[in-house]
Amino acid sequence: MPLRLAYMGTPDFAVPALLALIEAGHEIAAVYTQPPRPAGRGHKLQPSAVHRAAATAQLPVRHPATLRTPEAQAEFRDLKLDAAVVAAYGLILPRPILDAPRLGCFNIHASLLPRWRGAAPIHRAILAGDAETGVTIMRMEAGLDTGPMLSAGRVPIGPGTTTPALHDTLAALGARLIVPAIDAVAAGEAVETPQPEAGVTYAAKIGPEDERIDWADATALDRQVRALTPRPGAWFLHESERIKVLAAAPAHGWGEPGTVLDDQLTVACGHGAIRLTRLQRPGKAPMTARDLLNGFAIPAGTRFG
Repeated sequence: MPLRLAYMGTPDFAVPALLALIEAGHEIAAVYTQPPRPAGRGHKLQPSAVHRAAATAQLPVRHPATLRTPEAQAEFRDLKLDAAVVAAYGLILPRPILDAPRLGCFNIHASLLPRWRGAAPIHRAILAGDAETGVTIMRMEAGLDTGPMLSAGRVPIGPGTTTPALHDTLAALGARLIVPAIDAVAAGEAVETPQPEAGVTYAAKIGPEDERIDWADATALDRQVRALTPRPGAWFLHESERIKVLAAAPAHGWGEPGTVLDDQLTVACGHGAIRLTRLQRPGKAPMTARDLLNGFAIPAGTRFG
């Protein structure tokens, strides 16, 4: 039987699941997303990816700045929902929101819980060198990603996996998992497994302290570049410029950490070496190392900050 749902999400990651629920025949009573934000050179207000997808599907869209007001909670309650589905929404759901739908609220989380609860699970899994990650469908509670699990799917993280590629894989996986999970809840057939207490980690937002390259370890630096490309980007200082590294590969060589070893931008690290293959100078387009060196000499022996 079709369910009456609210869908709550904001970025590209949340779009495939919304489309999957529509295609499955569920009634989307309202789509909740973050308010439009200034973007681009003109800083014009731009709707979120979920907002655009909902508008294309001619669904009603709401973008309250908070769900903590009595007015917002009454509007949500008045939808008389069977359930709510949440994916990277960006707002905390207070207890009155969690309690409003008849069957509850369910989250599509981009990790294998209880590992990487929190805001940046995809980035953190790559940064940590995890061999795999996945998507967990969970019932939402007041705690941060603490609720019981309905289903999960696993995805390997390979030596060349980047955040954009993993993001798209997990978004598609979440879309495949959410429909049978919601259907099982509606049929009274869902098995909800409490999260184990062992293995809990937290995926804090990516901050400036995660972005600067320190040339200590080539393996960790490779993961840093893959995790942070293209935004916010891992970077180093050279001649007072903050240069982003968008792609790199482990290489052979040794020297003082941060020292350029050859004419191909191989850089020594405390452990190992790394070759910088795609970079971006401030105000410039991304370019290959060869193109950058054609107009910006960085000879062997240069020491990066």
